[in-house]
Amino acid sequence: MNAYTLAALVAYFALMIAIGIYAWAKTRADSSGYLLAGRGLGPAVTALSAGASDMSGWLLLGLPGALFASGLVEAWIAIGLTVGAALNWIIVAPRLREQTERLGDALTIPQFLANRFPEAGTLLRVVAAVVIVGFFTVYTASGMVAGGKLFATAFAGVLPTGGLSDYMLGILLTAGIVLVYTTIGGFLAVSLTDFVQGMIMMIALVVMPLVILSGFGSTAPLNLSVVPQEGFLSLTQGATLVGVISAATWGLGYFGQPHIIVRFMAIDRVENVPRAGMIGMGWMVISLLGAVTVGLAGRAYAEANGLVVKDPETIFIILSQVLFHPAVTGCLYAALLAAIMSTIASQLLVSSSSLTEDFYRLFLRRTASEREAVNIGRLSVALVAAAALVIAADPESEVLGLVANAWAGFGAAFGPLILLSLTWSRMTGAGAVAGLVTGAGVVAGWIALGWNQAFMGGPGLYEIVPGFCAALLAIVVVSLLTRPRTA
Repeated sequence: MNAYTLAALVAYFALMIAIGIYAWAKTRADSSGYLLAGRGLGPAVTALSAGASDMSGWLLLGLPGALFASGLVEAWIAIGLTVGAALNWIIVAPRLREQTERLGDALTIPQFLANRFPEAGTLLRVVAAVVIVGFFTVYTASGMVAGGKLFATAFAGVLPTGGLSDYMLGILLTAGIVLVYTTIGGFLAVSLTDFVQGMIMMIALVVMPLVILSGFGSTAPLNLSVVPQEGFLSLTQGATLVGVISAATWGLGYFGQPHIIVRFMAIDRVENVPRAGMIGMGWMVISLLGAVTVGLAGRAYAEANGLVVKDPETIFIILSQVLFHPAVTGCLYAALLAAIMSTIASQLLVSSSSLTEDFYRLFLRRTASEREAVNIGRLSVALVAAAALVIAADPESEVLGLVANAWAGFGAAFGPLILLSLTWSRMTGAGAVAGLVTGAGVVAGWIALGWNQAFMGGPGLYEIVPGFCAALLAIVVVSLLTRPRTA
């Protein structure tokens, strides 16, 4: 480990903790302050916080790895995500900001649903909270796996492990730093660190492709055609209809991701949503194009220079080591950690808010003081992190696989529910419960049956497709069969 690399990482860790301390000093000591920053985020912080919490280690590991291995055909995921994110800003963001404040000043998604459908309020809060905590535990684990892979690849045999594997040490360090600033600073700390982390990620995903494509460090001029794989640069080569649908429909998941849409609830004014959306989409397009280029150009670089890459998901890490000065390498590692930590922090906080507001305050301590609720929220952060650690302990886990399962679970369970609750006045509480249970159940069943891997003798169909469609149908049918609430 070069001293420059280590210094860059230490500086990054120190900055994150410093932001956490700053947020702790600025945050009101109540649930609204800890869980939603008092609805006072500006458009730029809102935009990059939504983006950074969305684009986890998957952006720098999973997506480049998929393109490295299979070629441009994997870019359908990025295309679908871009369309889905744009629609999320247009349809969901302004309505959710306005309605969550108007309908009882809800601090969590389950709270909003209960206020929107009071006839099924308690049941909705409980079921929604169970789904959130369950899927977020898996989602958080994916971030920890990414942290473990970084340390196992970049720091193998360098840091004292105390008998632990490099992989496990990476998981513990990643989780530990996130826990510190999330626990003390709450939503404001997470949002401010997201903003900084989002900027670091975007810069890294602009710099690395430019360096690779320039031919720097290569024994020969870089040419993407050097890859000995037919149709490597084709969006359709080797693609099937089911495969394209599975990739493109990742965009459906945006409407139901609690850690993303909760950012819409925290922006200072509804009028600032369009500006935040433009900033957020600009950041997203640049970052996704960078990640796609890293995967494609990284494969070309590896082929041209005889670089052996055992795990495609580590190509960003390997290129950081090969192409850059150790100080820059440390900054690129920081970018990867930024992607990982931003998402973990957001997921832990949303899970914590559900455990606190939708379990503890609902069933155990209705009269809990604001200080007590904040402390329970901090404890909940640690509990969810501990559960995720257990899942992430398997070094064979794949970042993209874990993300895909959790993304589909949220997208199917909450996507149709959020969309229709914001736009369809005829929707009922019974329909909301039916959609939530159906979406989560179909996704879980689809995965359990292995139909996401192989379906009807062909390639697997991504579980978000049947889950989203089934949930949408359940909401519409049950709502039409039941009476809407009366004023």
